[in-house]
Amino acid sequence: MEIFLTLSVVVIALVCFIAEWMPVDITAFAVAIVLILLKLVTPEEGIAGFSNSATITVMAMFVLSAGIARTGAIQVVSDLLNKWGGKKPSSQIFVLGAIVGPITAFINNTAVVAVFLPIVEDWCRRQRISPSKLLMPLSFVTILGGMITLIGTSTNILASGLSEKLGYKQFSLFQFTALGLITFAIGLVYLAIAGPHLLPERKAADTNVLSEDYGLTDYVSEIVITPGSSLVGQTLRGSQIQRKFDMDVLELIRNESKFPQPLADKVLQAGDILIVRGRRDCLLNIKDQRGIEILPDVQFGQKSLEQNLRSGEEAIAEVLILSNANLLGSTLKDLRFRQRYNATVLAMRRGEELVRERLGKVPLRFGDLLLVQGPKESFLGLQTSQDLLVIEQRDVETLRREKAGIAVAIGLGVVLVAAFNWLPILVTALVGVLLMILTGCLKPGELYESVRWDIIFLLAGLIPLGTAMDKSGTTEWLAKSLVALGGDLSGYWILTFFFVITSLLTEILSNNASVVLILPVAVEVAEKLHLNPYAFMFAVTFAASNSFMTPIGYQTNTMVYGPGGYKFLDFFRLGAPLNLLMAIVTPLLIVWLYGLS
Repeated sequence: MEIFLTLSVVVIALVCFIAEWMPVDITAFAVAIVLILLKLVTPEEGIAGFSNSATITVMAMFVLSAGIARTGAIQVVSDLLNKWGGKKPSSQIFVLGAIVGPITAFINNTAVVAVFLPIVEDWCRRQRISPSKLLMPLSFVTILGGMITLIGTSTNILASGLSEKLGYKQFSLFQFTALGLITFAIGLVYLAIAGPHLLPERKAADTNVLSEDYGLTDYVSEIVITPGSSLVGQTLRGSQIQRKFDMDVLELIRNESKFPQPLADKVLQAGDILIVRGRRDCLLNIKDQRGIEILPDVQFGQKSLEQNLRSGEEAIAEVLILSNANLLGSTLKDLRFRQRYNATVLAMRRGEELVRERLGKVPLRFGDLLLVQGPKESFLGLQTSQDLLVIEQRDVETLRREKAGIAVAIGLGVVLVAAFNWLPILVTALVGVLLMILTGCLKPGELYESVRWDIIFLLAGLIPLGTAMDKSGTTEWLAKSLVALGGDLSGYWILTFFFVITSLLTEILSNNASVVLILPVAVEVAEKLHLNPYAFMFAVTFAASNSFMTPIGYQTNTMVYGPGGYKFLDFFRLGAPLNLLMAIVTPLLIVWLYGLS
């Protein structure tokens, strides 16, 4: 009965993960609660994930990564892109990977992508390269680079914790570095050769045509307030035209003088010209009800529209919703986005979907790309937000450049102490967190903002599931069934089977969920067949990060989905051969480097 109940919880959890009825971290948290209610784990075991060494270590690594990123230490290498990148796409991808990959071996890959997205966009603009040619390789090399050391991803740390729980040693910092370096090199060579041919130019190389990318010429217009208009003498806030007619006023022009945001309290006069975002039918309704004139479309060619949106003290840029944003699930209207940031959202890109209507009523998701327009000083505030990433080079004023050397020294110290086994990685990481705060690399409030709480709750919720599978005998039952089915297969093919099944599972679940479900079963099978359990643990760990076929399988893929202007199948076109290549190469390398017996 316990095995049946545990498997039922696993199946229901899988369905919830795939269907995405709730965020994955909430689903995992709900799983832990259900396991307690079914008495498959004790209450203490149900909440043990929050105090698990893997969870705390992951939390500390997020803070360390944020400290290094916040000081601008990573930005220094952007000069190397311009110096060594060259003009050919293959060399550009290779140099990008050679720079970014080693960094992600020690810094969380989502933090690295967040830093490098604006850098790569800026580099593409200077070189007149389509960002579509480089952003997907950026994501892929950070995934590959994260497998070079134990601290490269949260998945590696979780697998190390599971290893100890199963009666084996925790992984050392460089335990699978040889394997990680070889697979990284193979993957980078593949991307440099295949990337230029398989990746289309989805996005223009010139960032001054954002209006064309978002189809704004049909949604941005000029209207004139006539002498007989009911708007004369009213403020924009008092007239309520923005709220009633799904329209945003971007600029006010009066006697050839431009007034940028905020405009809510500006008293309107006859002859005022308003640059507005809204559907044509909404403008016609305003014309009928309030007395305005719509200027001819001919005034808004692509170039003139872009110039208007960028003129004077005004700016326009793309802004990415980050995975740990407090904005997730809220609408622009709920957030009072215009008032909070003194900027207006003109359009939203969600994967392949372009949203330009009723923007205020669309709940925000991780990976949404907002086209935002407003005063240039407002973008300085957006750049300091922990919820948003402005896809343009960050102003140095928002970084603590004088602390960069200290942050790097702390990071290196954590790595060296852990590498020589003077202290456990958990202890060194926590000491590093304290030093980041004491030295001013991070402010105390930023400590909490830098933690990916969705990942923490995901780990804390999934760890009890592994406990339930072990206590109920589900892991042993699954292992016996697999041994019976594959009894005639060699150890290599069984190892390959676990790599492939984990790779497929991680495309529809999270990488951490795949490790929790598969790694204990793989170890049990290895023990029953008298094979090397570490070989199987490494196979599952590497396969869990072998996620290149979809933009939703890995969070860095989601981060570049919108900025690159990609279509869903673009990831499959470049990623599926890489998945297959890793499935062939990695098990062979594991057998060669670590042995099967």
